[in-house]
Amino acid sequence: MSPTPQIYAKITGPIVMVGFGSIGKGTLPMIERHLDYDKSRVTVIDPKDEGRKAHCEKQNVRFIQKAVTKDNYRELLTPLLTEGGGQGFCVNLSVDTGSTDIMELCNELGALYIDTVNEPWLGFYFDASKGPEARSNYALREVTLAAKKARPAGSTTAVSCCGANPGMVSFFVKQALLNVAADLKLNAPKPKTKAEWADLMRQAGIKGVHIAERDTQRSKKPKDPDVFVNTWSVEGFLSEGVQPSELGWGTHEKWMPENAHTHEAGCGAAIYLMQPGANTRVRTWCPTRGAQYGFLVTHNESISISDYFTVRDA
Repeated sequence: MSPTPQIYAKITGPIVMVGFGSIGKGTLPMIERHLDYDKSRVTVIDPKDEGRKAHCEKQNVRFIQKAVTKDNYRELLTPLLTEGGGQGFCVNLSVDTGSTDIMELCNELGALYIDTVNEPWLGFYFDASKGPEARSNYALREVTLAAKKARPAGSTTAVSCCGANPGMVSFFVKQALLNVAADLKLNAPKPKTKAEWADLMRQAGIKGVHIAERDTQRSKKPKDPDVFVNTWSVEGFLSEGVQPSELGWGTHEKWMPENAHTHEAGCGAAIYLMQPGANTRVRTWCPTRGAQYGFLVTHNESISISDYFTVRDA
């Protein structure tokens, strides 16, 4: 017998899941296992019906085959998140959905919101009218931070970028920092604010954080030589591959690559290169493989892809 699953929260209103790819298919059972909610009030929205029969119909979950777009998101999501009363919950797991806009709509409706990554609307990554700076994830993040600052007190909870990376890696970095601080016998209390976390980094002498991941999935048919096999979101891989390479850049950095630029607006915590991430190779390291080369992109969800962060003064 499996142990009784722990229930972490109660959802009193409808649950709307935007996107039903591999992450959505894995998240639906987690919602069922760890949330207290009315199972008749769950809706899945996806432009493709690949998971309708195998997952949604099997679990009696309502399925709407439709793309959520900039033109229809309000009229599509508003009735779904408000029908039947209670506090709704929007789980955004799709590509090409404007995270900040949907997040703000949820706030207007009093609904909770969570996503795995800060997504723009369709066409953002390939918009020829935007320069590389405007197409960066740094720019997307600044838009979301501005929306956060503009929110009035008492707004509903919205959690942005809480997937594997970005998201879970942040939890790992914090725990790793606590481990390093303990090994160095710093006797520092556990930080409670961003400034305190940054100060603990300074005390530990940490100037950079490198996050790397190696995908160990195997297929029944081994890939041929010189063939690349993508094991995550195809749309996400293409969009991030054409974005400019981005790197965190700390206050201790005294140089920059020749084709690097700083951002004119925002907090200034990163730089970007005048070349796409898919065309940028970096030296990386993983415990299962050791030293290797990988691509430099902003999100780390595929084989040998690396993120680089450097620490700035608090």
